[in-house]
Amino acid sequence: MAETTGRIVGAFTASHSPGITAWPERAEPAKREAVESAFTEVRRRIDELAPDAIVAVSVEHFTNFHLGNLPAFAVATSDSYLGPVTEEMGEFLNVAQRQYPGHSALGRHVYEFALQSDFDPALVEGGLEFDENFCVPFKHLDPESKHPLVPIIVNGVNPPWPTVSRCHDFGRMIRRAVEAQTAAQRVVVVATGGLSHWVGLPESGKVNEEFDRDFIARFESADESRLLDYTAEEIDAAGNGAHEIRTWLVAAGAVQVPFDVLAYEPVPEWLTGTAVAAARL
Repeated sequence: MAETTGRIVGAFTASHSPGITAWPERAEPAKREAVESAFTEVRRRIDELAPDAIVAVSVEHFTNFHLGNLPAFAVATSDSYLGPVTEEMGEFLNVAQRQYPGHSALGRHVYEFALQSDFDPALVEGGLEFDENFCVPFKHLDPESKHPLVPIIVNGVNPPWPTVSRCHDFGRMIRRAVEAQTAAQRVVVVATGGLSHWVGLPESGKVNEEFDRDFIARFESADESRLLDYTAEEIDAAGNGAHEIRTWLVAAGAVQVPFDVLAYEPVPEWLTGTAVAAARL
């Protein structure tokens, strides 16, 4: 029997911040319950989808890359990834250090397909280590690390950033890549980052709820003309950390359907506007 090509069977997005796992009790109980219930629902849906691999899209916080080498996009192709990067970070995040499984065949294919599609991501064949970018959301979404990952890093932490439309196009490329291979039949996309927050600045702890709710409305609509109508300066109004919404735009490009936001809570105690969403696939 001929092998069938892969397809994206689910896509989800979520904020990440150390507070979600390290000090969840500081949030108002109703807000914590709303966010954790949404994570639980997404975990249930991912398990039900039984993916062969998860394409995991996030930023990274100078754990692997630095100002002397800061790619706009990077694709990792390893069999496993250490996270959190140190035991001390694990204690800080309240996430046990472990090896997360990787899907190297799909990662290699996505990288090569990106080059053929006029993208030039960095290739990370080994040594990529996780910080809160993946460790925090996956503590809720895959606590047993059952699903192999293809980590993709988007620069959402330091200017100049890739444009929002470029991030959306990168997501479209991911979908075409998944559909052009047979190594992973059922693929889920999980993107993490944002929403409004300030990192390492005096405004840290503020949340721009107006920005967050406007972004959510655009994200749920799947109206690309609205979703991609952002300048860097407009995103700056929601903090330097708000540029992590680029990861959500990658997920939107990968599926091009509306999303349902399962929870949104402005949580200054966690230092970020916190949301969890699922694509209507």
